[in-house]
Amino acid sequence: MMIYTVTAHTGKRLLAGTTSLIYIQLRGTEAESEEQNLNHLQGFRQGSERAFKIRCKVSLGELVSVEIYSKPFMGLLHNQWFCDKILVNTPEGDEILFPCYSWLDSNERLILRPAKASLVFQDINPIAQRQRTRQLEEQQKLFRWRVYAEVMPQVIDYDTAIALPAEVRFSFAKETEFNFNAGKQLAALKLTGLADSRRSWESMSQLEVILCENRGKTIEYIQDHWDEDEFFGYQFLNGLNPMMIQRCSKLPENFPVTDDMVKDSLRGSSLKQEMKKGNIFLSDYKMLDGLLGNVVNGRQQYLTAPLVLLYSNPHGVMLPIAIQLRQKPSKENPIFLPTDSKADWKLAKIFVRNAEFAVHEVDFHLLRTHLLAEVFTVATLRNLPPPHPLYKLLFPHIRYTLQINIMARNRLISKDGAFTKYAGVGGESLAKLLKRATASLTYSTLCLPDNICERGLENVAHYYYRDDGMKLWNIINKFVAAFLSHYYQCDAHVQKDTELQRWISEIFTNGFLGRDGSGIPSSLQTVTELVKFVTMVIFTASAQHAALNNGQFEFGGWMPNFPSALRKPPPKEKGQTTEDTILETLPDVSTTVNVMAVLRQLSQNSADQYPLGHFPENLHDEDVPCRLIEEFQKDLRELSDLIEERNKNLKLPYTYLNPKNVDNSVAI
Repeated sequence: MMIYTVTAHTGKRLLAGTTSLIYIQLRGTEAESEEQNLNHLQGFRQGSERAFKIRCKVSLGELVSVEIYSKPFMGLLHNQWFCDKILVNTPEGDEILFPCYSWLDSNERLILRPAKASLVFQDINPIAQRQRTRQLEEQQKLFRWRVYAEVMPQVIDYDTAIALPAEVRFSFAKETEFNFNAGKQLAALKLTGLADSRRSWESMSQLEVILCENRGKTIEYIQDHWDEDEFFGYQFLNGLNPMMIQRCSKLPENFPVTDDMVKDSLRGSSLKQEMKKGNIFLSDYKMLDGLLGNVVNGRQQYLTAPLVLLYSNPHGVMLPIAIQLRQKPSKENPIFLPTDSKADWKLAKIFVRNAEFAVHEVDFHLLRTHLLAEVFTVATLRNLPPPHPLYKLLFPHIRYTLQINIMARNRLISKDGAFTKYAGVGGESLAKLLKRATASLTYSTLCLPDNICERGLENVAHYYYRDDGMKLWNIINKFVAAFLSHYYQCDAHVQKDTELQRWISEIFTNGFLGRDGSGIPSSLQTVTELVKFVTMVIFTASAQHAALNNGQFEFGGWMPNFPSALRKPPPKEKGQTTEDTILETLPDVSTTVNVMAVLRQLSQNSADQYPLGHFPENLHDEDVPCRLIEEFQKDLRELSDLIEERNKNLKLPYTYLNPKNVDNSVAI
């Protein structure tokens, strides 16, 4: 008689236990056990570990799978069971891990494979091959692509989050804690009484009052410095969207800045001289050109497509030196300068910050993190079975992404969503901007080292997003390279992996719409290509999203620094702007407080947040991946220490790429 010891681990999440009857069957290369009931006398309690003996007449050989099955107790009482994992100790002395981390419903069967990863051509046992194929077929029925809008990345084919399979939905704790409930956030901000007021702010001091209950050090700093040129320039490097600025070696033809205009800013030098030194930079919002502003609270709003010229002075301080608010130069489109009246210059910068709101929220945040993370998630769930090493590697980075994106589509960018109601770029303009952004999306812009090089920002001073981001990219790349090289020992293995090739093909076709010009590969031929692409996927879903998301309330809570909508058109001449003009242009009271509520919600951590490098699911029992995970975690801790030490000496610490503050996935 051969005795196998089975230990069933019930999850610690709420309602994970069950009173249903759970049956198990072991399958090996030589034989299979009889189906055996594990809990005929008692159910499985939440967080429990229970061991059972399974007696077999002969050795089952190498274990191929474990099948678990649920039946209602006495045919009547049933509830779901959340199984974390099954451990099997064999008569030969081996302990084999079978990860599950799934809900098992009444009269449902789950087939679990050993934790040891395998590529499709290595899974040679006929039983294993059939199970692998069947599992993918079931996954492809569950996770289907849908065209959300033409010329945009496709999304998951579910209308509501509750309809999603339970395994990819929020945990109960996160579900309870998180929802896009504007009223709840307004109450937390103590702004409920202002939510319907369409009047203008009477003074900046009124805005100070609404922040009294919600000030942190960063918000206080921004409130004090938002209209200063030094902080305005700083935000192009380390604000919510450090992706627009690029080195300028030649002025665009539609931006006729002269040396005479900027002589005071350049202290006697010329644009040509400073461009040659690499000190002139440009931020061009041409993507917004021609977009019509939304109607907010019954009033037309105005969008501009500014060009901003910046100068890195001898102290390494990035300063704005010229702003043109529309793309086509004319007498009615003046170039604003720091030497203009204080009100003129301040209003010009406010229009730039409003353009920044539009491109940040729609292009860089929504498209380049949320929607792309959804593409990577759906392609992974459809094409990579749990035994695949890349599935195991990516699993922590796809958590909750489908649910958060469905909620965003339903509650933020839908016809009655918050952005449609309160953003100047909402409604039709949002859809048009998304299409333009998708058409301009390239592989190199998603790969931080390539992107920094293309924008000519390798040596810019005080660029903490670049400094921390590059270190983080390299740590992720080192981990990914070692992990994948363990399984793909030559380029031929990449080429032979049909599951991997279908994965990248769906990303290319359904995510990047088959655009060869995007630079996204439609197939993968080498280990090097695979490592770079997977590094990009993980960086996008973790670090890049953290950099663009986590500071939204800190940088946008003080509304003049990040206005979602502007109520007056850009000035056509200088010398007409007053402080009253600025208040009449800024969002009204209702728009201000409702957007504050949304930004606060989007910036909050949840109780079950999993920082980068944390692996709550035990998917590995091989020595090499377990060792690599430990090294990865050590590298992240060391980077965190370096960032915290650097931040001690900064007036405004840059914290968003500290690994402690980076979520594993797009989950908020």
